[in-house]
Amino acid sequence: MAQDSATPRKIILDCDPGHDDAVAMILAHGSPAIDLLAVTTVAGNQTLEKVTANALAVGTIAGISGIPFAAGCARPLVREVETAADVHGDSGMDGPEQPESTIELDPRHAVDVIIDLVMSHEPGEITLVPTGALTNIAMAVRKEPRIVSRVREVVLMGGGYHTGNWSAVAEFNIKVDPEAAHIVFNENWPVVMVGLDLTHQALATTEVVQSIEKIGTGPAKFVRELMDFFAQAYRDHQGFDAPPVHDPCAVAYVIDPQIVRTVKAPVNVELRGELTLGMTVTDFRAPADEHCNTSVAVDLDHDGFWNLVTDALQRIGEVTPQK
Repeated sequence: MAQDSATPRKIILDCDPGHDDAVAMILAHGSPAIDLLAVTTVAGNQTLEKVTANALAVGTIAGISGIPFAAGCARPLVREVETAADVHGDSGMDGPEQPESTIELDPRHAVDVIIDLVMSHEPGEITLVPTGALTNIAMAVRKEPRIVSRVREVVLMGGGYHTGNWSAVAEFNIKVDPEAAHIVFNENWPVVMVGLDLTHQALATTEVVQSIEKIGTGPAKFVRELMDFFAQAYRDHQGFDAPPVHDPCAVAYVIDPQIVRTVKAPVNVELRGELTLGMTVTDFRAPADEHCNTSVAVDLDHDGFWNLVTDALQRIGEVTPQK
């Protein structure tokens, strides 16, 4: 059942905006089932500086206020930075014009914001929702291992059990920092992998974009313009007729697990394969035992998912720029 809006789920959204990260931010902010505690950024779709600027711009457009926005790790744990300019453009969020942000960046490192929030709340209250590389989450675990038993679950957008996009078998968020992903998947906390097998079902079809456009607000216009650029990038580089909007699927699972169906299965991350680096190896050979802490997303209610997004945009409404 969907979470009752009177008791919203507290989440930290760790992201690298990114067109689909922007929609994830808007969904988290606009849903009454979510209490967005912080937005933290990590290098991924573009450099840390660019994705952080994008997060602040989205926060300004959507009227997100009263929570920390904090920049995190500027590179993977041991590897060089890889970005996805072919999909997201030079800014990391090409397409719509971005306003000058009215949000002040928190002076703390994102890793410290994550630790501070988890440690200051009761165990089981906070869900981590990373939609980029898992560098910040891995660093937080290594710096303060006590967060593992206090986090309710980690619902991440990344990986895939059948396919990849950054290689034949590896998804971008995992492939760019596989060591971080290995840490996160192997900690003793519940992990839900919302991977490409699920997110490739979350297509922003013509009908979806038209329903967003009809809302008529500034934030809705922004999302439509994001989808215009995203659609062209996916047609040009990956052959999609409509773009898959990956990251809000993880938020949608937190809002209503019936919209994103999952199956419990062991998952681990390949670190040494010449052709399989970053692959999220998922074992479906037998039913998962009681000690398995990982689940994978398999089926999406497409209409239900996009209804959540349009409902969030309607609830946000028109946003008056802050001085």
